Amino acid sequence: MKIKNIVSKRVQVLVAGAVIGAGLTTANATEPCGDLGECKALVEINSSDGDAGFHFLMDGDDFLRASMFGPDWRKLFSYATRRELRQQTLTETFAESAEPLCWFDPDADEEDLENVVTLAKFLKRWKTGTYHFVGVNKDWELAFGESELTFALPAAPQDLEYEEEEVVEEDGEVEIVGEIEWEAGDDLGNCAEIPDDEDGDDPNIPNLADVMHLLDEAPEDVAVASWEVVFEPDFGEDDPKSALGLKYTSRIPGDADLEVEVPSDFLETLPANTPVKIEIGAIGFDDNATFTELDEICVNEKDPNPYDNLDGCGFEIEVDEDD
Repeated sequence: MKIKNIVSKRVQVLVAGAVIGAGLTTANATEPCGDLGECKALVEINSSDGDAGFHFLMDGDDFLRASMFGPDWRKLFSYATRRELRQQTLTETFAESAEPLCWFDPDADEEDLENVVTLAKFLKRWKTGTYHFVGVNKDWELAFGESELTFALPAAPQDLEYEEEEVVEEDGEVEIVGEIEWEAGDDLGNCAEIPDDEDGDDPNIPNLADVMHLLDEAPEDVAVASWEVVFEPDFGEDDPKSALGLKYTSRIPGDADLEVEVPSDFLETLPANTPVKIEIGAIGFDDNATFTELDEICVNEKDPNPYDNLDGCGFEIEVDEDD
């Protein structure tokens, strides 16, 4: 057996022993995350697409290997570096679980519908409590960190709107800025909604009342620490610009006015008739996040087709029946 393999097995035993010992004593993790620069475990929901996932992050110095354990100290994730990466070592590790549909979307593929994981099933799968992170650095020293996973899930933002306005500068030049506005919500969208009194209960969408006993508190009562706004051009897959990752992102405090301005400097970089989608995320103080999307937005619109009621991007123009 190679010496390196012997050392590796000894480190594994050392980590296991430290984990068992830590499970029997009171944790004394300090800010920001014990020995780690950062660590967190959280739930993220996309209320529009209707999916939910488990995300985690750990950030330390010069790691050769690292692991994450659940509240019961059962290992959920681990990695070990090899060859060049072992020489270079690793710092930040971020991962997202798969995010199957949480509702029976009538427009989804049959395969996706067979793999639906409702929010109730998702919440029963995961355990709330302290998630433990253990790393081994290049000097074979152990680093520990802890993060609390809760089911305090903030409500999905609602009533998203986007408008472009002309702004006249002091020199008389006219610039176009984008205005994004939204409202705080009261449910979790397609993952668990409050039935509309007028339209009734959609049988495809889980009822929020059915999962309330699994949540820490009602979504509308979960305090929002910050709002994340993502303004992203939605180029087609064959468009070379799709590989550039162009987007404008902003994060504002949870108690700020629910509006964000997209600067003209960014809009001017986009071609005429650029399709765009917007994501607004409500991020709680426990890092759980719920996002809502708004798509079929046409930016820098040129030459719409009024006869077909289509805008420059080919999206249908909503007609006010009162006009």
